[in-house]
Amino acid sequence: MEEFHMKPFTCRPDIHVRVPGSKSITNRALLMAALAEGTSVLRGVLFSEDSRVFIKALQAVGYEVSVDEKRAEAVVHGGGRKIPKDHVSVYVGSAGTAARFLTAMLALSGGCYEVDSSAQMKTPPMRPLLEALEQLGALFEYKDAPYSFPFRILGRNPSGNSIHRDACGTGVARKVFLNIDASSQFLSALLLTGVMCEEGFTVELTGERDARSYVKISMNMMKEFGCRMEQSAENEYRILPGQSYQGRDYQIEPDVSAACYFYAMAAVNGGTALVDHVHPSTAQGDIRFLHTLEEMGCRLEDTEEGIRLLGTEPGELRGIDVQMSDFSDQAMTMAAAAVFAASPVRIRGVGHIRRQESDRIRGIVTELQRLGIHCQEEEDGLLIHPGRIDSSDREPVRIKTYEDHRMAMAFSIIGTRQEGIVIEDPLCCRKTFEDYFRVLTNLGLRLQ
Repeated sequence: MEEFHMKPFTCRPDIHVRVPGSKSITNRALLMAALAEGTSVLRGVLFSEDSRVFIKALQAVGYEVSVDEKRAEAVVHGGGRKIPKDHVSVYVGSAGTAARFLTAMLALSGGCYEVDSSAQMKTPPMRPLLEALEQLGALFEYKDAPYSFPFRILGRNPSGNSIHRDACGTGVARKVFLNIDASSQFLSALLLTGVMCEEGFTVELTGERDARSYVKISMNMMKEFGCRMEQSAENEYRILPGQSYQGRDYQIEPDVSAACYFYAMAAVNGGTALVDHVHPSTAQGDIRFLHTLEEMGCRLEDTEEGIRLLGTEPGELRGIDVQMSDFSDQAMTMAAAAVFAASPVRIRGVGHIRRQESDRIRGIVTELQRLGIHCQEEEDGLLIHPGRIDSSDREPVRIKTYEDHRMAMAFSIIGTRQEGIVIEDPLCCRKTFEDYFRVLTNLGLRLQ
């Protein structure tokens, strides 16, 4: 198995990097460009395992998508509400956005499709989304377990089964009930593909989770592509009738979730970090991670080039009790930084990450304990007690990554300060940031 033997920084780092485009924004832009009238030119596109799966799926159903990876650009010839091919097989791999967004698009099209995924993607929940699509008239035939991949989409009955007359008894209002406790991607999938239902509909949220930073990204991008919608109440979203996307030239923001790893490196090593074109104005929820580092003692400066973080003396990070439900992708990054805090760190509101690419809470606890760090698993998070790490060049510790790109990148942060950290299966980073370890090498970190 390929592995990276990390060597820590020999002095306080001054990190200045550029990260790829946002995966979340890339795949949303690809979807809307496909459903748009006219041609879209997407710039700053992330080319990774997930986005390539998305592009191949769009091409499989007949869209003309040309790419220039060197220039980080994609040209998409949209088809409006009409998907070019109405009988085809589609593979969504392990990409959560592809699995949810493309399923919704295909289910609302009226065509018949065979949809399958990797074994890894058969575990994360799909049922809330599939049940909502059934409310909109979509028909599914499940081959193995109900409400999981693989399945066959058998077309759509436009009348659906959730039709209610308004209070005056005139007209028809369509309301779909949806629980997003497991993933806000369910709501984004319905909103982004809602233009395919010319009659419009309303989504009413059930459940308890209110983390919706990625939903805000979806809504902002829908507006930029020409689609109007309404949020009639805190838990109600309405797709207006007769909406359509318009092709456009669109610049994709850098991936803040990728940037966070470099900011965390600076924080735990008492150095500085600047990631090009990452600014506080971004709608990406992971920007809140930087403010959490600020609460732990770091300083932030918004410069023309991007946010600059100035770390404290190594080991002077303050312990913190932090609610991370709205930027849970950084729970592992925070766990890595917590190892070097001056007091315990409690991470709350991330119980749902047990059902992502891996059981991320269990993975964090297992690997920190492997390093000799006392860590307690809790119902919706974990409690980390900083301490001495039991690793050295003579007796290295191998960190298992569970085929989870964020495990590999997060635990590499520890290796930038502590000797004897070995990252197993580092190539799992291809899912979102395939050059991650090459970037570390360019920063002067010695990797074997």
